Amino acid sequence: MAMTWDPFRDLDRLAASMLDSRQGPRMMPIDLHRDGDHYVLSADLPGVDPGSIDIDIDGQLLTIRAERTLRGETEVKWLAHERPSGSFLRQLTLGEGIDTAGISAHYDNGVLSVVIPVSERAKPRKVAVESTLRSAESQEVTAG
Repeated sequence: MAMTWDPFRDLDRLAASMLDSRQGPRMMPIDLHRDGDHYVLSADLPGVDPGSIDIDIDGQLLTIRAERTLRGETEVKWLAHERPSGSFLRQLTLGEGIDTAGISAHYDNGVLSVVIPVSERAKPRKVAVESTLRSAESQEVTAG
């Protein structure tokens, strides 16, 4: 039986060892859009225990942390192990005009949704234009 050498298999093995989850937190993919007077952040976190999700706000810095653990990791002989486990981290700097006290979050079907409301003072508003019209009395000219 002839054995062939596959350099890509070795590269994959090397990359997997270098990107091991124990080396530090991984990034989570997000989508962010504005919907009326609030922003909606959606983060993909499939397989994460909702109890492990931690959202902190420190000034204008929003930090999302989560943990995914594999069941029976030490008892199993892996044939393929492509889904990452370990810590996930994402930090976003919030701009001015955000109501940080009103931020809320919901986790459903592997997606974390964070609703970030715009503060009242930052919402678009109409400005009334006033006019100072002179009354007819003040426009009288006296001939002398």
